[in-house]
Amino acid sequence: MSGERAKVWVNGALLDPEQAVVSVFDHGVLVGDGVFETVKAVRGEPFALTRHLRRLARSAAGLGLPAPDEAALAEGAREALASAPDWPLARIRITYTSGPGPLGSARGDEGPTVTIIVAEQHPFPETADVVVVPWKRNEHGALAGLKTTSYAENALALAYAKERGGGEAIFGNLAGNLCEGTGSNVFVVLDGELVTPTLESGCLAGVTRELVLEWCGGVEGDLPLPELYRAEEAFLVSTTRDVQPIRKVDDTVLPAAPGPVTRKAMEIFADRSAERSDP
Repeated sequence: MSGERAKVWVNGALLDPEQAVVSVFDHGVLVGDGVFETVKAVRGEPFALTRHLRRLARSAAGLGLPAPDEAALAEGAREALASAPDWPLARIRITYTSGPGPLGSARGDEGPTVTIIVAEQHPFPETADVVVVPWKRNEHGALAGLKTTSYAENALALAYAKERGGGEAIFGNLAGNLCEGTGSNVFVVLDGELVTPTLESGCLAGVTRELVLEWCGGVEGDLPLPELYRAEEAFLVSTTRDVQPIRKVDDTVLPAAPGPVTRKAMEIFADRSAERSDP
C-alpha cells in the first residue's frame, strides 16, 4: 500500500491518524494509569502475540483494571498491521488505560481506553553499550513486574545513559542486585553459566526473556550488580531487539561481544522464531 503511516485502532474503530484522539481527561494521560505491550511484526506477521496479550491481561489485573478482551485486541492488532505499509519490520503498540476520570487519582466510570498503533521498526545496532544508572528499581513496589504506562523513570534513565554514550540504561534494585534495562532484560555469562535475574528482583517478565530461557537454557538467580562488570559475556533481550550482545558496561569493555554463549543464543532464537510466529 502507498503512504507512510498505518491506521490507528481506537476502542474498536480503525481510524486515520489525524482522527485518532484520546480524551485529555484519560487517566493514561493524567496519571499514567494504564498498561501496554509492544509486539514485533516481521513481514506483516505479529510475533508471539498470544504471549504479549496474556501479559497485558496480567498487568491489567495487577493494576485492578477490567480484563481486556484478548481476542478483540488480537483482531485489532492484525487490522492495524494490515493497514500499514509493507515494512519488513514493525512494532505494534497496544495501550490499555483506565479511561477518562477526574483530576486526581480516583478512577472514573466510563471504562477503559484501548489504542493500537503500528510503526516501522529499524534494527538495533549489532552490539550495545550500556550505562548503569544511579537510581534503583523498587522490587517491593506496587508496580514491580507490571508493564505500565508510568514510564517517566525509564525515560529519565535512558536519557542519562545516552548522555554518556550508552544505548540502554541498566538498573540495580534496592537489594543491590542486577535488575533490568529500561526496555530490556539482561543475561550474563559468569564462569561459563548463563544467568538472568529472577522475577523477584523486580524485573519485567519479558516475553523474549521467557523464550530465551525456554529455547536456550540458562538459570534465574540473584546477581549482585558488580557481577555485571566481570561478566565473560552479556546480552540484552527485548521484543524489538531479540538478542543483542553487550559490548561495554560503563567504561568496562567485556571480553567478547558476542561470545560463544551469546552467539549460540542468537542463532537459536533466530531459528526458532522463524519456525513459529506465535510460539
